[in-house]
Amino acid sequence: MVKAVRIHQTGGPEALTYEDVSVGAPGPGEVRIRNEAIGLNFLDVYYRTGLYPSPTPLPLIPGHEGAGVVLAVGEGAGWLKPGDRVAYTGPIGAYAHERLIPADRLVKVPDEIPLQQAAAMMLKGLTAQYLLRQTFPVKKGDTILFHAAAGGVGLIAGQWARHLGATVIGTAGSEDKVKLALDHGYDHVINYRSENFVERVKELTGGKGVDVVYDSVGKDTFDGSLDCLRPRGMIVCFGQSSGPVPPFDLGILSRKGSLYLTRPTLFVYVAAREALESGANELFDLVAKGVIRIEVGQTYPLKDVANAHRDLEARKTTGTTVLIP
Repeated sequence: MVKAVRIHQTGGPEALTYEDVSVGAPGPGEVRIRNEAIGLNFLDVYYRTGLYPSPTPLPLIPGHEGAGVVLAVGEGAGWLKPGDRVAYTGPIGAYAHERLIPADRLVKVPDEIPLQQAAAMMLKGLTAQYLLRQTFPVKKGDTILFHAAAGGVGLIAGQWARHLGATVIGTAGSEDKVKLALDHGYDHVINYRSENFVERVKELTGGKGVDVVYDSVGKDTFDGSLDCLRPRGMIVCFGQSSGPVPPFDLGILSRKGSLYLTRPTLFVYVAAREALESGANELFDLVAKGVIRIEVGQTYPLKDVANAHRDLEARKTTGTTVLIP
């Protein structure tokens, strides 16, 4: 038996229970790993609360991101061996000391990258990769707006977009978070608690608006995000930390300048093994070269995951949070 966190009934942070679970031998195409570090994400909150339906019947072990060491390899997964350092983003089930996982969802971690850092970057870094490199391919001369600039994805995206030659505008909810984002690639960061971000974006762009808005906040920012776009600009809604966007008249996209709207998810972008490896390799390369700094903002013991969820929802965390088994 090993320890894991399970959800028996959706609800608040108290729904997360730390208990014994059984982990068997790996089957064909599977690997058993020991997690050394587990990434915390708002996606975990969505599953805990029931906002996203559980992919399996309850009880559910949440968590999509982690890094660790291979313990045993099943038939057909011989490209891995015990002792290999690996990381992953999905499938769900990361909140555990040990777990089984399909081998084709694992990537080897370069020796120069610590496992805590790898766990902190997989879901967030690959999210930044698909947003900036695929959903709306950012190029030199573009101007972008990224909400939650001091969050885990936001800090990576700011550095990456700056590397791509964009002018990078962000929003954050405190002066400390503003300073943190400015230290991670952003040219301008708007404190949305003291400034109207729509008006400020218009000032910064000379009234033109931005080419793309990356919005993981949802309900509280959606209308304003549309007003920040230039004609034929794109809003990329990839989360909803403030709640889902209410139904709206599709014609508003036409009236505000023939705008584009998309609601992508990481797991579609990395569904193919080749796409997962390509995105991870690009991410690891930029981190190894120092183009992107991956800093763990705070750590919690896995047994204290309920406190980690409370702090995340209260926006008390900055950057990346890692759970330590």
